[in-house]
Amino acid sequence: MTIEKEGKKKNFFSQNKFIFLSLLIFAFIAFYPLPYYITSPGDARVLDPIIRVEGGDKDEGVFMLTTVSVGTANIPQYIWAKLSDYREVIPAEEIRAEDETDEEYNQRQLQMMEDSQHAATVVAFQQAGKKVDIQYHGVYVTGIMSGMPAEKKLKVGDKIIAVDRNPVMETKKLLDVLAPKKAGDPVDLTILRGEKKMNVSLNIEQFPKKYIQDEGPKAGLGITSPVADVSIETDPKVKIDTSQIGGPSAGLMFTLEILDQLTEDDLTHGKKIAGTGTMDLHKNVGPIGGIQQKIVAADEAGAEIFFAPVEGNNYKDAVKAQKDIGSKMKIVPVKTLDDALKYLEKL
Repeated sequence: MTIEKEGKKKNFFSQNKFIFLSLLIFAFIAFYPLPYYITSPGDARVLDPIIRVEGGDKDEGVFMLTTVSVGTANIPQYIWAKLSDYREVIPAEEIRAEDETDEEYNQRQLQMMEDSQHAATVVAFQQAGKKVDIQYHGVYVTGIMSGMPAEKKLKVGDKIIAVDRNPVMETKKLLDVLAPKKAGDPVDLTILRGEKKMNVSLNIEQFPKKYIQDEGPKAGLGITSPVADVSIETDPKVKIDTSQIGGPSAGLMFTLEILDQLTEDDLTHGKKIAGTGTMDLHKNVGPIGGIQQKIVAADEAGAEIFFAPVEGNNYKDAVKAQKDIGSKMKIVPVKTLDDALKYLEKL
């Protein structure tokens, strides 16, 4: 009896050891992070509940923004993405700046979304001939290049308000002031870090070769994607609630929705219209990432028309995806807001 009990006891521990090791291996496979991100089709969100213009006009059709879902990859997700259509594996360095934390990346995306909302509001109000007052309060540091001067002296979230004691409140002004400077030139920045005002002295340095492109500056401080701190006063008032959606790619659709609510005309003509593309203050529509995944999201939401930027092969990629999934959705190329408005007028 004793020998039999001892055998059962050893067998019990042996089985438990196997289960424990299996659980460890499963946990490692399931949760071990890889240096990649997985992007997949997000959703197409109707903008009418997201954007509210005081006393705005209501229409039968809708404008929709489109999103791409982004998440860090583990081993099962990596394999699944490789075997799936319209799921893409992207190296982490192409999503986040070098040494950028997830928190800093998310903050940068949210600031870019806010900047997109401001540009869309200004353009829409100007297009409608309505009053809009713009005030600039400085330029946020949203990204820093590794190994460059800004890395040692600045932090993500710092707000630059002056360069060499001269006020700099807009992104363009900051870039214009720094552009003529050469490697070795000193730069004195006045910044706000929270409520604290500070002076920071740096020297312009040559960019590492991996950052240098054929066109553009060859030296700088290492500040990436600066975003202006802007406040806008409009009449009527506008409220935009995008929750945790980040990035600048909804600029065109924001502009169309605000303009649609500002005017009596039904820009949608009763149709479901999706799209993507950045919007600048000159009404130019800029390229974005993940357009094929946005085509899938828009088609699944029943969109009839999709506005796609011409730049960056966005339009060509959108048409390719539309044909690939057998969608009847009309893909419309746009370079400017006027292109979109002219198309809508013909509906």
